[in-house]
Amino acid sequence: MAGLGQPIRIDLEAGKKAYFASDHHFGAPNEQASLKREKLFVEWLNEIKPNCGVLFLVGDLFDFWFEYKYVVPKGFVRVLGKLAEFHDEGIPVYFFFGNHDLWMKDYLTQEVGIIQIHDKQTFLINNKKFFVTHGDGKGPGDYGYKRMKKVFTNRFCQFLFSWLHPDIGMWLGITASRKNKIISGDEDIHYLGEDQEWLIQYSKKQLAETSYDFLVYGHRHLPMVIDLDNAKHINLGDWIDYFTYGVFDGKEFRLYRYLTKECIDFRHLIEERKK
Repeated sequence: MAGLGQPIRIDLEAGKKAYFASDHHFGAPNEQASLKREKLFVEWLNEIKPNCGVLFLVGDLFDFWFEYKYVVPKGFVRVLGKLAEFHDEGIPVYFFFGNHDLWMKDYLTQEVGIIQIHDKQTFLINNKKFFVTHGDGKGPGDYGYKRMKKVFTNRFCQFLFSWLHPDIGMWLGITASRKNKIISGDEDIHYLGEDQEWLIQYSKKQLAETSYDFLVYGHRHLPMVIDLDNAKHINLGDWIDYFTYGVFDGKEFRLYRYLTKECIDFRHLIEERKK
């Protein structure tokens, strides 16, 4: 399992691009609605595959995930099969643990072939330096979730949970995940301003310690591209309300809406949310 250390170097072939997406929350709000979004996501994967050099899934692919020794959550066959296809055709898939799927172990690596990143990682993509993490628990706020995460990541608590029958454990996890806004981290979908956005403050702290070209996050759900000196702070949005994704073509990073195929103007999006 990879972690923050030396940057992982990725040299895109001519005509290839790096794609980023996060916060799909498959399984929510129910199986029927999730299935529609899963099919749309697979459609997107099919469209990008011919020119995809690397795919980054920046957390919360699933709304709840827990791996028992011999049992994994039911469903998501289309998505997992398509990601395995990417791996089999030589397209690296990096998967960042989110706060909804932080109880993953090695199933997706063994069966699908993805590369798991537990927390954060730096990359050199065509000599552009990226800092990538899901974003949960980062920055100066989010104290309710930070306290809860200590429980979630405690090995003894995970051990106790694993002794629940999977039908009971999955029901408890799914119910809590769908209803608890502290877990979801999406209490406020409105842009709060640069000084009040915790992840922007976190980006500024990272930039004070070292230089990056792009700092990429999930978790916040609100798509945004913010200029910070010589870097860009990027939140990828989600596949619940916005259906957004990021594209790095080797030089520039842009956010797009899949349903409309349009490049997102962040400020215009903020004005839309105010109406």
